[in-house]
Amino acid sequence: MRLFVTGGCGFIGSNFIRYILRKHPHPNYKIINLDKLTYCGCKDNLKDIEKDRRYRFIKGDICDKGLVDRITKNCDAIINFAAESHVDRSIEDAASFIHTNIYGVHVLLDAAKKYKLKRFVQISTDETYGSIQKGSFKENSLLHPNSPYAASKAGGDHLALAYYTTFKVPVIITRSSNNFGPYQFPEKVIPLFITNLLENKKVPLYGDGLNVRDWLYVLDNCRAIDVVLHKGKTGEIYNIGGEREIPNIKLTRIILRLLKKPDSLIKHITDRLGHDRRYSLDSTKIRRLGWRPTKDFNVAIKETIEWYKNNRAWWENKK
Repeated sequence: MRLFVTGGCGFIGSNFIRYILRKHPHPNYKIINLDKLTYCGCKDNLKDIEKDRRYRFIKGDICDKGLVDRITKNCDAIINFAAESHVDRSIEDAASFIHTNIYGVHVLLDAAKKYKLKRFVQISTDETYGSIQKGSFKENSLLHPNSPYAASKAGGDHLALAYYTTFKVPVIITRSSNNFGPYQFPEKVIPLFITNLLENKKVPLYGDGLNVRDWLYVLDNCRAIDVVLHKGKTGEIYNIGGEREIPNIKLTRIILRLLKKPDSLIKHITDRLGHDRRYSLDSTKIRRLGWRPTKDFNVAIKETIEWYKNNRAWWENKK
């Protein structure tokens, strides 16, 4: 299978490419990685596999129709990780989020339609559903995005499903809960808090710290995307939950304890505008395909901390 992976130098994309090349060592599995290399995309994230003959990197933008066409015509499937993804940045300036997360998806879908691809996997987020007080979101729950980022991702999802209905483009959407693990840019909460504490700096905790997030180890998400790519039904959405819901204040104290740092390094700051209180996903549907999260959170968070300890050169210049 010839895969066209977009945003493959980012956090989840780079982990997915490495996972696929190791999981499927057959020479017929080939990956072209298109990445714009914005501030959070790093070519060095895949330095260990850049000499693999099955892998090719191209610097470019998913909004570049000509470039996307030239790549797509030689591929079997698109897996779209490319996105502007930081909520705070979307609040400050939504324009780039709308351009990449909606128009960029349109360009990719047009190419998939034109060259009759076998699969189009749109990587989305639980944030498109908005906040939920009790219970968990199912794939048919109404979308209620509460940030410009989430709204732009919801727009891309709607467009993808419209291309499936209208043009029969073989679209599948995955919506995962909060990912964490190695190579995550240090603006997200877990790597930000880890790296701040390694520098003996305070960690900025929004509001009362009682916002709840469901944590999913990145390689569990990669396995789920692989399952959907090969076994998923076109036109469907698959929730991918980590099944480990933790209030932000508890998460902060877990990281503090593991790094042997005092609670006095917590700095409460004004809450984020439109801050969702709780995310929760029902992953029953993808479990029917044989997937479930396997990485224990307590083990994964320790391994993630060790990775940032051992890779200071990777994150120091990024901060």
